[in-house]
Amino acid sequence: MIESTRKSRFSKTLKALSMLFLWFFVIGAILLFSFFLYLQRTLPDPESIAARKVGESTKIYDRTGEILLYDIHGEEKRTVIPWEQIPDTVKEATLASEDSDFYNHKGLDLKGIARAFFKDIINLDVSQGGSTITQQLIKKALLSDERTISRKIKEAVLAIEIERKFSKDQIFWMYLNQIPYGSNAYGIEAAAKAFFGKKASQLTIAEAATIASVTKAPSYYSPFGNHVNELLARKNSVLSRMETLGFISNVEYQKALAQKIEFINIQKEIGDNQRPMHFVIMVKEYLASKYGENAAESGGFKVITTLDSSLQTLAQETVKKYAEINKEKYKATNASLVAIDPKTGDLLALVGSKDYYNVADEGNFNVAIAPNRQPGSAFKPFAYAAALEKGYPDDTVVFDLKTEFNPNCEPDSSQEKDSYGVDCYHPQNYDGRYRGPVTFRQSLAQSLNVPSVKVLYLAGVNDTMELAEKMGITTLGDKSRFGLSLVLGGAEVKLVDLVSAYGVFANEGMRSPWSFIQKVESSNGQILEEKENKPERVLDPQIARLINNMLSDNSARAPVFGYSSSLYIPGRDVAAKTGTTQDNKDAWVVGYAPSLVTGVWTGNNNFNDSMTKEGAGISASGPMWHEFMAKALSAMPNEKFANPDPVTADKVMLNGNYAYLRDGSSFPEYHEILFYIDKRNPLGPIPTDPNLDSQFANWEWAVNKIYALPLTQ
Repeated sequence: MIESTRKSRFSKTLKALSMLFLWFFVIGAILLFSFFLYLQRTLPDPESIAARKVGESTKIYDRTGEILLYDIHGEEKRTVIPWEQIPDTVKEATLASEDSDFYNHKGLDLKGIARAFFKDIINLDVSQGGSTITQQLIKKALLSDERTISRKIKEAVLAIEIERKFSKDQIFWMYLNQIPYGSNAYGIEAAAKAFFGKKASQLTIAEAATIASVTKAPSYYSPFGNHVNELLARKNSVLSRMETLGFISNVEYQKALAQKIEFINIQKEIGDNQRPMHFVIMVKEYLASKYGENAAESGGFKVITTLDSSLQTLAQETVKKYAEINKEKYKATNASLVAIDPKTGDLLALVGSKDYYNVADEGNFNVAIAPNRQPGSAFKPFAYAAALEKGYPDDTVVFDLKTEFNPNCEPDSSQEKDSYGVDCYHPQNYDGRYRGPVTFRQSLAQSLNVPSVKVLYLAGVNDTMELAEKMGITTLGDKSRFGLSLVLGGAEVKLVDLVSAYGVFANEGMRSPWSFIQKVESSNGQILEEKENKPERVLDPQIARLINNMLSDNSARAPVFGYSSSLYIPGRDVAAKTGTTQDNKDAWVVGYAPSLVTGVWTGNNNFNDSMTKEGAGISASGPMWHEFMAKALSAMPNEKFANPDPVTADKVMLNGNYAYLRDGSSFPEYHEILFYIDKRNPLGPIPTDPNLDSQFANWEWAVNKIYALPLTQ
């Protein structure tokens, strides 16, 4: 009886679940059918793809919104050529790059869609493509780059429709004639002329593979942008794929791989060498990354940037003038300049290389945003700021003496490696001289190396790096690879980051990250984004004012640079710092007034090429920086740096004195600063134990050997 009742209940439950599932299925089917009916009404006519017209042009303006910097479609190039005139190498390179299974599928790559779907699920994003050539044509010609599920469904439905209405060759022909290749080139014929100055039928295998490589991200892979090396690497990958697919033989592959790719000099094409092209490319890449390539190319955006046209013109003229001088005098073939408003972070002027259109000198390369240039002594202010934060006054004395910083090496700097095989470290000043006792102020102003390494040690390597990052340096990465050489420029930086970080000093400790977009409007006037200035306190104002005071102290730097150096602008409060890297590969000057900070880099794009020794920091970059700053500031109010509060300490070495008399002794003792302080508590009492071996047993310097020596000049 009980068993029968259980079976009856189970049967009823199963029937109820079956009915519930049936209703879910019916309702789901109705909703899905309704959704597809809605999509059907909103889909564009597939027939219109054959007569597609390009959308509205995107225009890039300066900060006033009135001066047009660049019209992305203002010089649109398009030449439709018959299917028979498109060489097989172009078709095969495109198939290898974009969709090798094009002639086998029905418009959709189901494996690719499944792979992309699972990646989207894992990444919680709708970014993966799995797109076929048919889908890409639809996205560019009929839809948009919008990353939504509904757009992807529309794309899939249209792909099936297009494949029903047109042959594979017709679809491929439309794709090759309509796809954007960047640089205002639409279609393979326009791309061939824009990149190589020839017809598509004249392209070599390597050139065809290069053009096919651009389509994945035309702004990023532009031959005239900052990622040419990445483009050429992708070209090589496409060539390898072509060989794997049997499109080319191994002999053809090796020949194409060996061919040097030479792009056209686009100055002849554009004809206006006054355009801020490095800046424009940055804007285009930003728009493409945020809104998609199609929207960036033809979305009809109105982009208001931060660029000051008058300062940009001045920057370009100044860089061009001094780059030619430096090429003759110091064998420096390139230069870059960045100017920023420290109060807002607005990028006011940017010259990425001396001549964007100079192909021979890789003029399209944007040094200003390259993350791999060492700053030399231009990194020193971060260490001094970190030390000041710990309580050291600017009158603190350190000894500029020959010093071995590896305690396992001989103090006379005679060893190159210690017994463990670790490098000894005994840096020298740029002129090989030692000046004895110097204050923080003198050491920073005169850019002395040995005292600065000691300042970095007092400040702490990690604390200095953390401060530099808070101020805007973004390229330090793995901090464990840095040691005391950090203060002499052992890290790599971007010029634009370095200028922005110095802006924190100029803005009394407030950081406004550098930016180049003020506003983006859609074609119908809708504001898509607008900058909000939200400065953040990252440095105590007293510390910033001290650094400003030290770097603008013309008397303090005069013993090295003279009283009338390029760092001095009469009648103006200007702080500045030079930097030169090992073997004179980079020369820097970064300096600022309260409302303008400017950095100049001079050198060679090829890391193996050094300038002459005479081109050190101020020689190559100083006159360029001075002329730009002097002319730019002449049109600005004459602002002054706020004076720092007086900093005093009743303690030897911290109060500017370096002689110490012990009780009952009439003979002064001379010891390095570590004899008198605890690094963790510099303002604490003077240690009473004169036994250096025990007092400094755990210090990283070879203090037990060096600091007991009497002071010598």
